[in-house]
Amino acid sequence: MRFATRFAPSPTGYLHRGHAFSALTAFDAARAAGGRFVLRIEDIDATRARPEYEAAILDDLAWLGLAWETPVRRQSEHLADYHAAVDRLRERGLAYRCFRTRKELDIGRAPHEPAVPFTGAPLPAAEEAARLQRGEPFAWRLSLDAARTALGGFEGLAFVEEGAGPGGETGRIAARPELAGDIVLARKDVGVAYHLAVVLDDALQGITHVIRGQDLFEAAHIQRLLQALLGLPTPTYRHHRLLTGPDGRRYAKRDRAQTLRELRAAGVTPEQLRAEMGL
Repeated sequence: MRFATRFAPSPTGYLHRGHAFSALTAFDAARAAGGRFVLRIEDIDATRARPEYEAAILDDLAWLGLAWETPVRRQSEHLADYHAAVDRLRERGLAYRCFRTRKELDIGRAPHEPAVPFTGAPLPAAEEAARLQRGEPFAWRLSLDAARTALGGFEGLAFVEEGAGPGGETGRIAARPELAGDIVLARKDVGVAYHLAVVLDDALQGITHVIRGQDLFEAAHIQRLLQALLGLPTPTYRHHRLLTGPDGRRYAKRDRAQTLRELRAAGVTPEQLRAEMGL
């Protein structure tokens, strides 16, 4: 199969240096392999996605000198694909309704402590029916226990890492879906969740290599499980280093990292940016 990779930003803010590094790394890899470079807009979070951010993404990537296949796949236009996948998992008994709120899951956890992967089980039928009757919101969660049974265990479930994880992980990596716990597959406010949409999109778009930052390395573990459950191909992964600012922290939207728009306005050129990033 012809080499194909992608850059898949969410239009929830403006791109910064970290985004540029990831997009250029993927684009350069596709060009070196004589392969395909795909741009995907991951806009399933309708509460945060904005059209002006999507327009800015296209402008910034064109300024960087990138070219991509058209039409661009927007996740918001393919919700039926994702809901059908959730239904397939539900019909096989691999998903259950979870009525716990995020606040409830965080009870007893100090603000500085990381979230603990959640694992649960379906409620007794009578209690579930009563909650549904009261109109209580719920999320569909993937059951790791049911998935383990369906696959006859997670032994042999693995993915290939051509880059390096944050701990130097490389080569054939044994998948550990338990790191993520019973992930949310769908909920009312977002519709469908990131992991499910990503594995479906990668398969539908023929992505052979997922090139992204080391901060997403652990996501490969649960995504590998979803690929196995849904009968999807597994791409090769290349996780690259993360750019950090003068304070040693990685660039992030939430920290108001300097945007590419601001760099452009300050007269920085794409060539200067490439040199600064070592590309």
